[in-house]
Amino acid sequence: MSSKNDTLSVALAQISPVWLNKNKTLRKVEATIEQAGKKNCELIAFGEALLPGYPHWIAYTNGAEWNSPVQKKLHAHYIRNSVEIENGDLDNICHLAKKFNIAVYLGIIERAKNRGNHSLYCSLVYINEEGNIQSVHRKLQPTYDERLPGHRATETDFGFIN
Repeated sequence: MSSKNDTLSVALAQISPVWLNKNKTLRKVEATIEQAGKKNCELIAFGEALLPGYPHWIAYTNGAEWNSPVQKKLHAHYIRNSVEIENGDLDNICHLAKKFNIAVYLGIIERAKNRGNHSLYCSLVYINEEGNIQSVHRKLQPTYDERLPGHRATETDFGFIN
């Protein structure tokens, strides 16, 4: 015999990012969590690198060309839109997890301050139903597309895309 305690209501959020726009993608993620929470889901999982989107342009636009002004501007924009957990980028998602009593797995591109703040990581964040970040799983070594066009660069080195 099955009881309510034997089941877990899961939402698989197959949404696309507002590509390379952290704030708009955050709003989309938050709306999806709210929608799942209102349906009494207990866990919601989002895809890899959803926030703010995977840097797939590198494979198509000669991303290894280190001194390309175009690559530098794209990477600077990517850096500005990466997630900085320590700066509170996920605070509202944590609030929604607690409000709706829902656990969240979220794929992000992370700029980790505790790792020198110079590399971007494809990370998986787990937020429990109490709204606490329980884990951030980072790849041991950022892979090709996550490191190009320059792992020691900062946004001020590149300029900005408006």
